[in-house]
Amino acid sequence: MPLDPEMARVLEGLAAAGTADLASQTPEEARAMFRQMSGLLPPEPLAEVRDLALEGPAGPIPARLYIPDPDEVPAPCLVYFHGGGWVIGGLDTHDGTCRRLAREAGIRVVSVDYRLAPEHRYPAAADDCSAALEQVAARAAELGVDPERLAVGGDSAGGNLAAVTARRARDRGGPPLRFQLLVYPVTDCDTDRPSYRENARGYLLEAPHMAWFWGHYVPEPERRLEPDASPLRAPDLAGLPPALVQTAEFDPLRDEGEAYAARLREAGVPVTATRYEGLIHGFAAFAPVVARAREAQEEAVRALREALRA
Repeated sequence: MPLDPEMARVLEGLAAAGTADLASQTPEEARAMFRQMSGLLPPEPLAEVRDLALEGPAGPIPARLYIPDPDEVPAPCLVYFHGGGWVIGGLDTHDGTCRRLAREAGIRVVSVDYRLAPEHRYPAAADDCSAALEQVAARAAELGVDPERLAVGGDSAGGNLAAVTARRARDRGGPPLRFQLLVYPVTDCDTDRPSYRENARGYLLEAPHMAWFWGHYVPEPERRLEPDASPLRAPDLAGLPPALVQTAEFDPLRDEGEAYAARLREAGVPVTATRYEGLIHGFAAFAPVVARAREAQEEAVRALREALRA
């Protein structure tokens, strides 16, 4: 189908704002641009939001706890990893997404500000995310969360990190997870797929941007084949938690996300895979202004509720 009209207006607005091409920028410039883009919508109210630090392999990991109902203790919890190609993004750029998920699903959300490349290359981000999940489980009473009702989730590179974290948790004997939310995830380093060719330019995330991201995060091409970088290449996906995998029609990452969902299903993992026709990569950020993106958010909310409140 054609590009969603509301999504097209968002793209037109971003183009009118004169945002520079990501691949021509330094990481510092790209981070500033992403922060500016993410600050266009006002924050939505929530009962309580507080910053904290989780113990990580290289020192404290900044995190943010979203609490929709302070009286519900212990509460189910989603540990969320932001997108941004492992290079850009942070707590503030995904504040709106985490607020909406916490409020609508009625769960606590811990957003993780893992280390970014190129200052901290692969596998630093993955190591931080695994440590953050372990810390949330270990500090469950302090955080008011139920260690038996945990999920991981993320968008784009954050979806990659959620998939990696879920598999590591399986292999390391915990923490136990009930669910994984993978929103247009990066699952493979292979860019020779139809969705890359069909959506190489013009839809916010472009093929050269992914080359820029991979180059900063995993500069050694041979290491990109490792399952902790490309989770689609993991030899065994059996025993992973149920998943919702959301993809977008006009997204270079569409095919690899759907391939990962197919691999999960083949391994016996309960999985729902939904392609959102007419949408582009990054649609989750635009849920307040794009009705089709709100549908995706509502699907994620339903899935979180069913998985964590059963």
